[in-house]
Amino acid sequence: MEFEAPRELAQRKRDTLARLEHDLDAWVASADREGNPYLVPLSFLWDSTALTLATAESSPTARNLRASGRVRMSLGTTRDVVLIDGTVETFTRDTVPVELADAFAARLWDARVGATRYAYLRVTPRRIQTWREENEIAGRDLMRDGHWLV
Repeated sequence: MEFEAPRELAQRKRDTLARLEHDLDAWVASADREGNPYLVPLSFLWDSTALTLATAESSPTARNLRASGRVRMSLGTTRDVVLIDGTVETFTRDTVPVELADAFAARLWDARVGATRYAYLRVTPRRIQTWREENEIAGRDLMRDGHWLV
């Protein structure tokens, strides 16, 4: 099997930003207080600073992220992966900023309506890693401590 040449960091960042802007779903990993993992796919909105997710307030994901304030997310495939470690700010349908809920509704659906009460989870990336093949593992960090490296 032949691999493509590794991308320059600037190209990896452009590819990552394009994925954040155009993809709709991500795998979201969390853990409860005992360390039991939970993994679920959720749709997201990227606003060039943070990702916003919505899930039922009573879901394990909402409970875990509220309690820990941390998340790990993955976009893409195993041969074109973006890993995001971030901090989480949680809103209810009553406390979500109107402009955030409106933007989420315009791209995905309006989580403020209906019988199910949804939590909005705003994820601020602290670390972003991206790679396609083994030849991109070195230098896979694009963001560290919330700051782009490229």
